Amino acid sequence: MKLITAIVKPYRLDEVKNALQEIGVHGLTVTEASGYGRQRGHTEVYRGAEYQVDLVPKVRIEVVVDDADADMVIDTIVKAARTGKIGDGKVWALPVETVVRVRTGERGPDAL
Repeated sequence: MKLITAIVKPYRLDEVKNALQEIGVHGLTVTEASGYGRQRGHTEVYRGAEYQVDLVPKVRIEVVVDDADADMVIDTIVKAARTGKIGDGKVWALPVETVVRVRTGERGPDAL
């Protein structure tokens, strides 16, 4: 099993969720996040004063999937989140040793 984590622009969340539902992913976790990458934030103007925004708002999406489905899920997230502009985000996968469904006690792939 793999834990797939994606950091994307907040306004792309609905597109990513819909794309994942279309390929059969029905469970995910979404967390508000902030940070920066190569762009190092951006400059904004408020009431005529220019100021630096160091941490850009993002959304963190986490999904646990079977190893066989990991590449498809990653490709789906990338396609749905891509705008072609700087700050589109990142996606990565990590191995997961154990998953347990709390309600039933099921373990492994049965718990997904």
